[in-house]
Amino acid sequence: MKKIIADREIDVNEEGYLVDFNQWDKEVCRSLAEEQGISMTDRHWDVIEYLQDKHQKEEPLSIRGIKKSGVINIKEFYSLFPGGPLKKSTLIAGIPKPKSCI
Repeated sequence: MKKIIADREIDVNEEGYLVDFNQWDKEVCRSLAEEQGISMTDRHWDVIEYLQDKHQKEEPLSIRGIKKSGVINIKEFYSLFPGGPLKKSTLIAGIPKPKSCI
């Protein structure tokens, strides 16, 4: 299905995750974050870059993995992306919802 994000038509699935990562850019990211009630800061960008890197390496994502990453502590992760940090952060990063998320 299609959705207007950052004044462009973007392909998303039924949960709002991008279908084609090539459509992601920083403007799309900011728009997705705003939809989630998040204003991007440098710390948010650090997490997004980490998630995208893990995805490109085809490494599974999980809360436990984020905790061990050294990129961010789990308390800060929850405060940056409240109400489902892994779901929200991956949606904003333009990558598929991790299998560890229900």
